[in-house]
Amino acid sequence: MNTNPRLSGVIASLLLISLSLNAAAANRVVTSIKPLELLVRAVAEEDVEVTNLVPSGSSPHTYTMKPSQRRALENADRVFWVGPQLESFLTRLLEGEELRRRTLALGPEHAGGDEHHREEAGRHNEAHGHANGGTDPHLWLDPVLALEMAERIARSLSELPGADTARLEQRLGQFREKLAVAESEIRKKLQPLEAISLFTYHDAFRRYAEHYGLKVDGVLTFNPEVSPGARHMAEVQQQLRNANNPCLLTEPQFQREWWRGISSGIDITLAEWDPLAGDITPSANGYIDFQHKIADSVLAACRT
Repeated sequence: MNTNPRLSGVIASLLLISLSLNAAAANRVVTSIKPLELLVRAVAEEDVEVTNLVPSGSSPHTYTMKPSQRRALENADRVFWVGPQLESFLTRLLEGEELRRRTLALGPEHAGGDEHHREEAGRHNEAHGHANGGTDPHLWLDPVLALEMAERIARSLSELPGADTARLEQRLGQFREKLAVAESEIRKKLQPLEAISLFTYHDAFRRYAEHYGLKVDGVLTFNPEVSPGARHMAEVQQQLRNANNPCLLTEPQFQREWWRGISSGIDITLAEWDPLAGDITPSANGYIDFQHKIADSVLAACRT
């Protein structure tokens, strides 16, 4: 049987295109919050398709997912989230049989092989009361823990069919080096704030603050889903009056009326910071930019 060489070439090309499209489709990743997207983009191959669920200005504590995002989850090859302590809107869906095997929880109770980091998280949680059973889920703000998250993300992505494990390891190494440089720069940058009394809307900033030697003296609410009681608000106001150069860190995801009320008649500085990296452009360098952005935002407003 004679075969037309031109037809054979066309068929071969179509097969290659089909295989290429299938390979590209295997690189579909969904992240629950933007900081996780930044970590994915730091280590993943350049052609990975990342869909992030919680948009800028929204809170993972209270978010309602859209139908299009539900479809993105169903089509994802990997889903990265912190865990039910933070993104409660995803709990039932991600713990179901369909998505569980494609999902990786990155919260402190799901930490991998780094015993030191788990012990540090445990001591932190014992020292500071948190909502959701006493666990602080905002570990991505601590660059040491964020690096561990990036390592776990890279390992998970390396298990995908066709993954370039050498490239993933290379990008992880580059991220590790950039992060070490950024930590050193930020630590020097934040030295003028060591004597400032920092107060936060909810207890999300403490991991970042403690890593860089800053002090959080008070928190408006330990559970952002519940309005703080009058007694607790009065206690925080008294702390503000007694504090040394108090600076209140507000967040764009939550109501501003509380901040105005609690600071009325008190000499206090307000500074907005965004623990969800709302204004950071997603890129391989995005997480580094995020760490610097937090420092710059707090430094600009709280410096005496």
